[in-house]
Amino acid sequence: MPQDHPLLSLRSATLVRGGHPVLRDLAFDIRLGEHIAILGPNGSGKSSLIRLVTRQDYPLARADEAPPMLILGQERWDVFELRSQLGIVSADLRHAFTHGEGFGRIKGFEAVLTGFFASLGLFEHQHVTGAMRERARQALALADAEHLAEQRVDTLSTGEAQRVLIARALAPDPFALLLDEPTTGLDLAARHHLLGLLSKLAGLGKTLILVTHHIEEILPEIDRVILLKDGRVFADGRKDEVLRSGSLSSLFGLPVQVTRHGDRYSARS
Repeated sequence: MPQDHPLLSLRSATLVRGGHPVLRDLAFDIRLGEHIAILGPNGSGKSSLIRLVTRQDYPLARADEAPPMLILGQERWDVFELRSQLGIVSADLRHAFTHGEGFGRIKGFEAVLTGFFASLGLFEHQHVTGAMRERARQALALADAEHLAEQRVDTLSTGEAQRVLIARALAPDPFALLLDEPTTGLDLAARHHLLGLLSKLAGLGKTLILVTHHIEEILPEIDRVILLKDGRVFADGRKDEVLRSGSLSSLFGLPVQVTRHGDRYSARS
């Protein structure tokens, strides 16, 4: 992978769905090695941004202008290669594995192996190598999920399934982890353990892009925060500059009081 380009580069990126713009003129770069949080209320465009990055949707392109989005300097990607190298973790993906027809019956180790193919199952045409199996075992260990390798995914708790999916994302050694509201559905203990795991991964140098609407989930390792509102960048900057009561009150449309506790933040209305 080229190292001299931003991980993600957006230049006036606009996404239209159903005849209406859901993302408007997004312009920012995310560098490799940078840990970043993308924060916004429901409907702000966070999920649409994820779909843009994972090539489920495509921004408007104009023939006389530069490409609106580049990933590691490239405009065009093989979708399956890109999705294996972005390390995606989301509630939708977890639901597909635990409730999707046929897929929930695979075991944790097999689910991790699917990360090499960006698929929801293992199929005859896919060649699983010994190196892949070793990487899958290492990823399960890193995610503290070795004990889940032989358990069926549809029997796991929400927190356990999320650990398996993080191992799945890590197995191909992606250049970044893209985490779309990763604590959705987790109880307090599972949420605490998951955020601790993400901090560990950030400390190991894995680029994290955390998409959330909970300020409490922004890890100490994250230095930069982008606020989205109505499909636009509302603010973009250092965490201590962006996570302020006035900014979040305007973002969410109600009085918000931000409190800092060391390297962590919390908010209440």
